[in-house]
Amino acid sequence: MSYSFEDLYSDKTIGLLGGGQLARMLGLAAAEFGFKTVVLSPEIDCPASQISMEHILASYEDQAALTHLLSVCNVITYEFEHLPLQTAEYIEQKSYLYPSSEILKISQDRVLEKKFLNDHGIRTAKWYAVHDRNSLIEGLSALGGSGLLKTRCFGYDGKHQIGLHHPSEEIIDKALIALDHQPLILEEIVPFLFEISVISASNPQKEHAFYDCCENQHKSGILYKTFVPSHASPLLQKTAQEINAQIMDILDYVGVLCVEFFVLADGSLLVNELAPRVHNSGHWTQKACITSQFEQHIRAICALPLGDTSRHSNCEMTNLLGMNLKDYQNFLQQQSTSVHLYGKTLVEPKRKMGHVIQLTGPATKSSQAKE
Repeated sequence: MSYSFEDLYSDKTIGLLGGGQLARMLGLAAAEFGFKTVVLSPEIDCPASQISMEHILASYEDQAALTHLLSVCNVITYEFEHLPLQTAEYIEQKSYLYPSSEILKISQDRVLEKKFLNDHGIRTAKWYAVHDRNSLIEGLSALGGSGLLKTRCFGYDGKHQIGLHHPSEEIIDKALIALDHQPLILEEIVPFLFEISVISASNPQKEHAFYDCCENQHKSGILYKTFVPSHASPLLQKTAQEINAQIMDILDYVGVLCVEFFVLADGSLLVNELAPRVHNSGHWTQKACITSQFEQHIRAICALPLGDTSRHSNCEMTNLLGMNLKDYQNFLQQQSTSVHLYGKTLVEPKRKMGHVIQLTGPATKSSQAKE
């Protein structure tokens, strides 16, 4: 289905599937264009509901709720890739859903994701699908005895994964029990130098835009800090951006896409993960760029021209977790620092409660580009 800005601008309402902080920030960006947002989420008083025109409090499979969402929205997007695929496919049959259900299906399953990438000549860590105890033992043998055992679906922030290093039969059995005998994948443990993310976007007019590569630091499997510029060379950044463009072209992608890469000692790249949405590692764009990733996503799904990705500052983005939420009071007293809290009412030690962006000086030469 094709459409133009003029078709959609009049009394535009955007549907947001999911009510967390990403949907909240998308809603704030939409409001800058005069667009309304309607959130569908089963979570009472979710962050996005606090800034949206309406909160449909229902499960993502609720037929009546989906019917209502479709009746009041011109275009629909989502903030997380664990949305039921049947819901995405249903919406897509009746309205505009961006990104598509095709990329959602691929990104929901680590095996499908790795296979998609490898089938198109994009390198990843070595991997083996694990169906049972025997296939796990075979995979470990092929990887020299060590690997990361992960669930194929629903893992994030270091959850649902176990490192195995020449495990005994007892440890193998315990790992399978701990992961509830779900469909699994065994991935090679990659000795990478550092991890970068490439945030890119594409609209229905097939216009592409790329942000500077940012470098990520993790603690206990959770993104702790992202900073730009990264340590990646201009050539390496260009190569990473070309991989993003290749993925978007293959999928006729519409929206913001995040691709995480491992940078190896020999200067080569491996794709770690795809995220068909705005991403935690792109929050820095809110204060260091002309156009944030959130505004860019709204532009893309509404068939608007993509915004300028120029970065005017070097910066660091730090996540505020429940365990260090009170640190925001110290950040408020610092120069060139912006604090963004998500409005979550339940505080848990490792829950993302907000983020801080610190500008660290004028932008150094970067490789961002627009096609």
